[in-house]
Amino acid sequence: MKYHKLGNSDIEVSEISFGCMSLEVEKNPDSTSSLLREAHDKGINFFDTADLYNRGLNEEVVGKALKPYRDEVIISTKVGNVWNEDGSGWEWNPTKEYILTGVNESLRRLQTEYIDLYMLHGGTIDDPIDEIIEAFDRLKDQGKIRAYGISSIRPNTIRQYVERSRMDCVMMQYGLLDRRPEEESLDLLAEHDISVITRGTLGKGLLIDKAPHDYQGYSRQEVEALQKVVNNTGNPISVAVQYVLQHPAVASAVLGIRTKEQLDEIIQASDQPIQASQLEAVKEILEPKFYEQHR
Repeated sequence: MKYHKLGNSDIEVSEISFGCMSLEVEKNPDSTSSLLREAHDKGINFFDTADLYNRGLNEEVVGKALKPYRDEVIISTKVGNVWNEDGSGWEWNPTKEYILTGVNESLRRLQTEYIDLYMLHGGTIDDPIDEIIEAFDRLKDQGKIRAYGISSIRPNTIRQYVERSRMDCVMMQYGLLDRRPEEESLDLLAEHDISVITRGTLGKGLLIDKAPHDYQGYSRQEVEALQKVVNNTGNPISVAVQYVLQHPAVASAVLGIRTKEQLDEIIQASDQPIQASQLEAVKEILEPKFYEQHR
């Protein structure tokens, strides 16, 4: 497992991070705890959750499981969404007041005195950006968080935070099946030493084992053609992950892990670096003519 520095912080994260959103924390909390600890034992030090997941229960289970290793792991959580009282849904609340109070609830649920990475769980240019930044800066100065960032795919929003904040990272959807960040965001973030944490890197399983279907503007035929090229490399997980890690801005790829089998498969893939021939196959995928041939 390789590790990369997160922005201008002193945090180093494993290039594969454990996405906790899919964990069965309500049905199998004990097996979930065992899975998290096994991931730590196998070299993953970065675990991503959010106050929104399972109405806070996700944070509780993650915090309890990782408490014995607190000094050895990096925990990321997010803020900005508030559940309705009846649990029917949630509302967007990116106010300074909510961020400053929400962090205390996350600290309590995670059973920790600090959060390594605290992110705004969304965001638009219509939000009170200066107020949000002020809240994060205050929490950092207070020692409640070590670094902060935003989870967003919107280039105009990202640019505002680049220009106005001290953030260390942006989480965004990025992979072979969604290359929008290459258009405006990745180079900008690299220039400012702001790291990218990717999600959706496996295309919701389409780059591994899911049946092809229309996805992010790609037709079913295009997805199927891409699947064949990636699968022919013999290591589709590694190809998908190493593709995003090729960009200097990318520090880690968040992969949703729910079972021991998935964890073992991901760890095994990470131990098998892709070869030059596999990289050439990826380059072929990126050529416009590839898609033109399969429309």
